[in-house]
Amino acid sequence: MIDLHCHILPALDDGALDLADSLAMARQAQQDGISVICATPHVRADHDVRIEDVAERVGSLERKLDEHAIGVRIVPGGEVAETEIDRLSDAELHLAALGGAGGWVLLEPAPGPIGPEIERSAQRLAERGFGTVLAHPERHAGIGFRDHLAGLAEQGCLIQWTAEFVAQAGPSDLVIDLAREGLVQLLGSDAHSSRAGRPVRLAAGFEQLGTVRTPAQMEWSRYLAPRAILDGRRVLSPP
Repeated sequence: MIDLHCHILPALDDGALDLADSLAMARQAQQDGISVICATPHVRADHDVRIEDVAERVGSLERKLDEHAIGVRIVPGGEVAETEIDRLSDAELHLAALGGAGGWVLLEPAPGPIGPEIERSAQRLAERGFGTVLAHPERHAGIGFRDHLAGLAEQGCLIQWTAEFVAQAGPSDLVIDLAREGLVQLLGSDAHSSRAGRPVRLAAGFEQLGTVRTPAQMEWSRYLAPRAILDGRRVLSPP
């Protein structure tokens, strides 16, 4: 599995506190069957993240993982705040794109419920040549939530929910209905530390998602779409 959303880089944003924490997060991932983690530090005003330094930090962490025989690969990326996209140059967005491949930007919605502005933000990214992966929509529910998600999907955006949230959902919860409708397309751990909060795990979330999605749809969500995203390729529609 590929974790497209993880704050694993040490001492950078509000993620891993130090190298030991990063290594423990990688071990969690390996135990869960995750083979690739996209490091997605916050790209927003309240964090001093230099996008041009992320690839070097990823390389440094990968060398430490090799030294400790942890079989997880780290690739660069970023979680780009909706409020920042117009400030960033195309070159900066390319560096912050998932996998560093320049194709897909992990977009963090502005605080509060999502509304028509998120669709306009995704459209502006598309006009600049970037696809949008919407991060953790479960934190931004409000009036017209389903319709806004459907509108984003119709634009070609991909919707990534937090794996732990999906894993803990009951059969009558809204997220399960949205999964049936094809609006739960990707999962990410959005883990920040091994010591507290969400773990670097995807399997339980995918298991829950598999109760309402077909095997072909699950293969798309688990492997095909994430791989294409990291390669910067066009993502074919789910089955």
